[in-house]
Amino acid sequence: MADQGKFIEAGGINTHYHEEGNGDPLLLIHGSGPGVSAWANWRLVFPILSKHYHLYAPDVVGFGYTEKPKDIQYSVDVWVDHMIAFIEKMGLEKLSIIGNSMGGALALHIANRRPDLVKKLFLMGSVGIEFPITDELDAVWGYTPSLENMKNLIATFSHDQSMADNDDLVELRYQASIQEGFQEAFSAMFPAPRQRHVNALALKEEELRRIEVPVILIHGREDRIIPLEKTSWRLSQIIPNAELHVFPECGHWTQIEKTKPFANQVIDFLSR
Repeated sequence: MADQGKFIEAGGINTHYHEEGNGDPLLLIHGSGPGVSAWANWRLVFPILSKHYHLYAPDVVGFGYTEKPKDIQYSVDVWVDHMIAFIEKMGLEKLSIIGNSMGGALALHIANRRPDLVKKLFLMGSVGIEFPITDELDAVWGYTPSLENMKNLIATFSHDQSMADNDDLVELRYQASIQEGFQEAFSAMFPAPRQRHVNALALKEEELRRIEVPVILIHGREDRIIPLEKTSWRLSQIIPNAELHVFPECGHWTQIEKTKPFANQVIDFLSR
């Protein structure tokens, strides 16, 4: 597989997505970094998880190769509505969702609004609760395209600093961030001051307490972008059926830095 997948109209938006495998449906929702797409986010776990599940990984509206409507005002509601429309268009019922970072917040909002659609949630480095924005997240959302800026971001995302010296990875993500329309859409999503975007993605505590499905929260101990203590730890105290697993020597890119252990956690959790 390559980064080019299929297209379907969901909620009036021409939506790019990847689909592979057989078995129970599993939706994978990517995060919000510059140049991100479903494929950039999930390419390493796709070959492993597709042996067990029927995977669907869409590019959320405004990201990747999904349509970027000219007059759209990006917001949590717009993204959540798009993902619900995609689930319904694909005819999926009671599916589990893996959400990465911002994608974790979208997964929580879907479970809050449409509990009928959700079986289990697997959230990694997830937002979805208010916390003081980190300088690192501010830099991610405030990214302006250059190879140097992308190299710095990759160093921030990963605990293993050698990843920032991987010229192929830096070039791949940089090129993704400068494709036509990508940066224009991205810069429109998270204008300064950026604390308000963290707050907008958050659910109220009473909403989190109403989420009854099994939830597993995965977090890298050294995550500098979304700090463990301010997010997943607190979510694990509030969501009734949540458990927390922390990977040592791991930053924000759990699925990239801990690919096999991450996939094993998914398979174990979903097979219970």
